[in-house]
Amino acid sequence: MLEFSQSSAAPAAVDAPCAVVGVFDDAMSPAAQAVDSASGGALRRLRASGDFTGKLDATLLLHGLAGVKAPRVLLVGLGSKAGLDAKAYRRACAEAGKALKAMPIAAAACFLPEVDIAGQDVDWRVRTCALAIGHACFRYTATLKPANGDAPHLEALELVAGVDAAKGLMQARAIARGVAFARELGCLPPNLCTPMHIAAQAQTIADEHAESVTLEVLERADMEKLHMGALLAVSAGSAAPPKLIVLQYKGAGDAKPYALVGKGVTFDTGGMNLKPTGSMEEMKYDMCGAAGVLGAFLAAVELKLPINLVCVVPSVENMPDGGGYRPSDVLHTHAGITVEVLNTDAEGRLILCDALAYTCKRFQPAAIVDAATLTGACVIALGAHASGLFSADDALADELVAAGNRSLDRAWRLPLWDDYKNQLESAFADIANVGGKSAGAVTAALFLSRFTEGTRWAHLDVAGTAWTPGRKGYATGRPVPLLAQWLLDRAGNRDE
Repeated sequence: MLEFSQSSAAPAAVDAPCAVVGVFDDAMSPAAQAVDSASGGALRRLRASGDFTGKLDATLLLHGLAGVKAPRVLLVGLGSKAGLDAKAYRRACAEAGKALKAMPIAAAACFLPEVDIAGQDVDWRVRTCALAIGHACFRYTATLKPANGDAPHLEALELVAGVDAAKGLMQARAIARGVAFARELGCLPPNLCTPMHIAAQAQTIADEHAESVTLEVLERADMEKLHMGALLAVSAGSAAPPKLIVLQYKGAGDAKPYALVGKGVTFDTGGMNLKPTGSMEEMKYDMCGAAGVLGAFLAAVELKLPINLVCVVPSVENMPDGGGYRPSDVLHTHAGITVEVLNTDAEGRLILCDALAYTCKRFQPAAIVDAATLTGACVIALGAHASGLFSADDALADELVAAGNRSLDRAWRLPLWDDYKNQLESAFADIANVGGKSAGAVTAALFLSRFTEGTRWAHLDVAGTAWTPGRKGYATGRPVPLLAQWLLDRAGNRDE
């Protein structure tokens, strides 16, 4: 991941391989004005000739600009000055990141945080710029052979904001680390990213922050004693043993903890309801909910937030086998609720129901949020732009929506009405694990709600947002920014 630092260097004098400056289509930013003045009006001539108009999403790389110390100047279009809002700013920073990733340079200085945006302070501008560029510059290398004579790539980014933005820089570093952790974990192939590997990664977090973090990993025998029949059933067809990973962070004495729970299915074949060809290749990403909550936990720990936090990850493989669970099986859960299995490919809710009930009972959290790549129905409803948000608690839902809007990792609230409950009725158990084709994201959330009664709870369905589809797609690291912002907000409102 990128190393971020703050700088007060002047645009024309900055000693960096590349200086990044913004240009409006109807004005010059302060940095652009300084570069233009030092270069004898070079930027004004580009605008006059139409070679660079400042249109949003446009970039232009200039080499050896007279009067400017940096050997490269990257112009980034910001669109109209009046129209530069939070989303447009993030888009411009992301485009800058794409251009920087393609350059053979190890460092750059970015002046985009100097630009004013209505309603956003300097810390937000620095954090958003750093995260957008860092996201664009992500490189997966874990299972790739290093290229011979590999060119340098961006490793360090100076952020120039004009005034002190230490808080924004600190948040950027912590959240970027959480996002990078989640992306690396999500991108690993399933023969490497097993339940055991996820537990090992949780151990690295605990080891690095031993003064405030503890880890427990519950094994199959522990889960059997706790009557976690649903979680164990999903894992029964796999040679990889299940893990229930429990991280605790103490930052606020005896205060009730907040809790994050993430679906950690390291590969999902669909079980006996085997997925068809063309629907299975991306199922290594079915643990991105787990990666997301672990990344958010890491960010909170790095920030030393004055809260208590629990992170629980049920991790399994869902494989078909002679010992695997079947459609029509009835499972006994940790909560004492029986579940009729109508589809073994609806496995995420089965591992989550035991994990959620366990978290509620053991920790009695102030609030609990789960994240899961749970339903294709949510992808159909919302696509890749917003995660689905479900909660019966209006205040909690509002907190998460607000955190998503501020972090630009947005969520959209969907109904959790009792009207849909009859779809989950079963003649042979207390509840069925699927509710039919209609409203699949809603009935999945309603299923989970049965196991969190009496606790403030929200569910994030990240099936459409946790990775970009296709053979060249990557895990995105969402919902780390949303959850990290929510925890930052909770740390700032401890009397709520």
